[in-house]
Amino acid sequence: MSPTGTARHDPGFPAVDPFTIESLTVDVYRAPVTRPVRTSFGEMADRPAVVVTARSTEGVHGYGEVWCNFPEPAAGYRADLIARVLAPAVVSRPWPGPEAVFHHLSERFRLVGIQAGEPGPFAQCIAGIDIALWDMAARRASLPLWRLLGGSGSGQVPAYASGIGPEDPAGQAAAARAEGHRAFKLKVGFGRRRDLANLDRMRSELGRETTIAVDANQAWSPAESRSMIRALAPYKPAWLEEPIPADRTGADWRSLADGSPIPLAGGENLVGEAAFDTAIRTGALAVIQPDVTKWGGISGCLPVAGRILASGRRYCPHHLGAGIGLLASAHLLAAAGGDGLLEVDCNPNPLREGLARPFPRLTDGTLFLTDAPGLGVTPDGSVSRLKVDRNR
Repeated sequence: MSPTGTARHDPGFPAVDPFTIESLTVDVYRAPVTRPVRTSFGEMADRPAVVVTARSTEGVHGYGEVWCNFPEPAAGYRADLIARVLAPAVVSRPWPGPEAVFHHLSERFRLVGIQAGEPGPFAQCIAGIDIALWDMAARRASLPLWRLLGGSGSGQVPAYASGIGPEDPAGQAAAARAEGHRAFKLKVGFGRRRDLANLDRMRSELGRETTIAVDANQAWSPAESRSMIRALAPYKPAWLEEPIPADRTGADWRSLADGSPIPLAGGENLVGEAAFDTAIRTGALAVIQPDVTKWGGISGCLPVAGRILASGRRYCPHHLGAGIGLLASAHLLAAAGGDGLLEVDCNPNPLREGLARPFPRLTDGTLFLTDAPGLGVTPDGSVSRLKVDRNR
């Protein structure tokens, strides 16, 4: 694949002016928080972020984010992968568009990722680079990213408050409602009695008609999932996310879906177009949730979102990280359309608003994107104190 203009160009993407990458730099941030983020498989005692900054030879910047939540050393390792391995493969070279860089890096390092047993970290790093390049391309075109990608609406994105529980979920939900949310998602997988009590408290606080989804984070076996589905069903969850491990067979997922009155959701742990195509074809997932920072960036996730919607499923982008990845998810949803909801982690995180200034307004369950070029945000200089010195 040639980087000079003969690289494959997805006809579904807009044509952009060719560019040369002058530099790709990466920073790690780590912010302390007073309340850890808990899931059924572990907790985050602080909030990390890996931010990629792309700069063109004309001096235009773009920003991307790399998934790095687990394990604790993940952020520093991914930053080193970008700085030492991936960036040298693309800087100081002309490219016809961001998707050409995405395909080049994905193919160039595919076998290295297999050999190292690390296709996930490579995919996440490439996703962050891709987001930065699309942000840069949209800024060069003086268009908001959602509009550059073909969005024809108003840039208003319906959202929901995520990351709630397991401590005082009703209080967390009430606080999120006061911040403008109208839909919510509860973490479960902490024991049957506790899960049901938490969901009951949320229903009592929010009302019977409020949209509440539940997320088990792969906590249960198929048999446990069937039992929990029966127990959860009277509370009418909008969906049940990852009740079983993501790597269970398609037959396991299909069997579970066939007996479930609750729509099943998943996708954050799928990697590659083939995996998403299989999920679409199997038909077990009513809600499919690619994570723009874990695989694909814009170049991979936008075509997948189109296929999800064409199949009659609901596209709801997954994100539990900092502000740049959240805004990339919002722009993707605004461009793709459909009736999906944007996941907004409502746990305390200085790197959400701090890395995405000015942060868009959230009112009555809707995030309002602006017409500012690119993602429309830049990191606030005050968060520089949260940068991690990787050379120590």
